[in-house]
Amino acid sequence: MAGLLFARAGCSVRIFEKHADFFRDFRGDTVHPSTMEILDQLGMLQRFLKRPHNRLDRAVLRLAGRDWTIGDLSHLDTPAPFIAMMPQWDFLDFLRDEAKAFPGFQLEMEQPVTGFIEEGRRTTGVELADGRKLGAKLVIAADGRDSIVRNMLPLEDLGAPMDVFWFRIAKQQGTEGALRGSIERGRLLVLIDRGDYWQCAFLIPKGAAEQYRSRGIGAIRDEVAAAAPELDVTELDEISDLHLLTVKLDRLVRWSRPGLLAIGDAAHAMSPIGGIGINLAIQDAVAAANILAGPLSRGEDVDGLLARVQKRREWPTRVIQAGQRTAQERIIGRLLQPGQPLTDAPLAVRMLNRFPLLRRIPGRLIGLGVRRERVRSPLAPSPPRG
Repeated sequence: MAGLLFARAGCSVRIFEKHADFFRDFRGDTVHPSTMEILDQLGMLQRFLKRPHNRLDRAVLRLAGRDWTIGDLSHLDTPAPFIAMMPQWDFLDFLRDEAKAFPGFQLEMEQPVTGFIEEGRRTTGVELADGRKLGAKLVIAADGRDSIVRNMLPLEDLGAPMDVFWFRIAKQQGTEGALRGSIERGRLLVLIDRGDYWQCAFLIPKGAAEQYRSRGIGAIRDEVAAAAPELDVTELDEISDLHLLTVKLDRLVRWSRPGLLAIGDAAHAMSPIGGIGINLAIQDAVAAANILAGPLSRGEDVDGLLARVQKRREWPTRVIQAGQRTAQERIIGRLLQPGQPLTDAPLAVRMLNRFPLLRRIPGRLIGLGVRRERVRSPLAPSPPRG
């Protein structure tokens, strides 16, 4: 998205992708209303919605032996009041296809960046695995929680009490779709409707992956079946069916240095709670383009503007991470520990289930986030044809 917006403003952009394609299973597949607002502002939303996707507009929690509806996005005043479930590789393919309309956009696959070119205290380009060294007026690191920029800038670790096993299970015909959670003492399972299958997240205590693997797939299958009896877990028959996500919650203390800016997970790794990581990264990209793309397209020095991106985006990042940290420590971490079985839902869950208007509050927070951005970066004139 950052490359698209900067190229749209008339900048010359080169994006280097480590892999040969974008295909990576169990990446962030939730495209939230806040992101689709951005696509609508760019005139791309209807083309996006023509691509295969599933729609979720409510959240249901199974707790103490019954289902509770706790979130509703359907009343949001926004062009797409639902979460679009689309594999991230399809979303990235869509953005690449849209970005090709701008002459300054270039994407090189299988070109991992191995380091930065430094002149004094300024970053002036990148070094690639094939030995090339390429200069740039600005380098944007948007390469995720394992970004090499995290070895250069100070990092604050907020901690996480859990990791996640991701897997998929075929969906039975006639099963109603939604974002579902099943909570029991010592066992948490999240089900995301993907049309013909459930994308499942089985939460485990931090660092316990090998312990669970040593118990064998049968023991894990039994726990999943107990959490969601309606699932046909027979196809979950190999440990290799489980894909481990090591959960991180952290942020850079400083997102930039002269010539270099980190955004998205490179600047702030998010917990999977709420599925908002990719959507927060999109908001970062829009803010960066709003502040930097115009001056950069005019050939101006933007080093003095880099801190403004962090100033704009750090507050919503802190607010969301604070909420995730609270949920991790006060709810998830405690539930993953042994204890007495749950016999009733907390008051907040009972209130959300009883009063439909209240469900709009978590729906708005999940769907639109905090301080959502609007596209304000310029659109460069189209080159003359012929």
